[in-house]
Amino acid sequence: MEIDYQNIKVVGFDADDTLWVNETYFREAEAEFSKLLSKYETPNKIDQELFKKEIDNLKLYGYGVKAFTLSMVESALELSNYQISAKTIDAILNIGKDMLNKPVELLEGVEEVLITLSKKYRLILATKGDLLDQERKLEKSGLTKYFHHIEVLSDKKEDNYSRLLNHLDIKPSEFLMVGNSLKSDVLPLVNIKAHAVHVPFHTTWAHEEVTEEEKNGKAYKTVSSLKSLTTILK
Repeated sequence: MEIDYQNIKVVGFDADDTLWVNETYFREAEAEFSKLLSKYETPNKIDQELFKKEIDNLKLYGYGVKAFTLSMVESALELSNYQISAKTIDAILNIGKDMLNKPVELLEGVEEVLITLSKKYRLILATKGDLLDQERKLEKSGLTKYFHHIEVLSDKKEDNYSRLLNHLDIKPSEFLMVGNSLKSDVLPLVNIKAHAVHVPFHTTWAHEEVTEEEKNGKAYKTVSSLKSLTTILK
């Protein structure tokens, strides 16, 4: 399906796993957590229970490292039948702190693409997660100067994007969103008559996966890297 991008005036970017590495650190943290709980359950069971706890807590804690850390603590208490030691709880908290202190590793070509596109388009950043953590990563990234507007959303559904575009006085037909998640960065935009480009990351959180039925008939483009944007948006 050929998609016309000639009317695009504003390009939005996701942050985590679109501009910089993020999900990799969560997978590493899950492996550390599993080792700490190994005397109580199998690795597979620990992963399953932690994921369930994260999903159950989304409405309370939202997304991000802090929410993930709280879910690890709750899961550890339940998996150990509340026998977990204070020392192990401290180790779990340190996993979270280590994640918050990770360096910001930009993905290949990110700054080059932002420099090129910012000459012709208004760029915005639309991400979800913990506000303080996202501000920290953005500051460390050195990319703030390329964005006209930065928004940390509580979620990324049709209503969230519609409110953002209305607030910024952007017509959906003139907006293109770029991100690694079909569920959060692509399909909601297509559903509100905006445009989207999918740039897959090698690791995807299970909560962000979508079915073939959900993707069927949706007009969006998938590219292998951000650098392809400079060809699409001539």
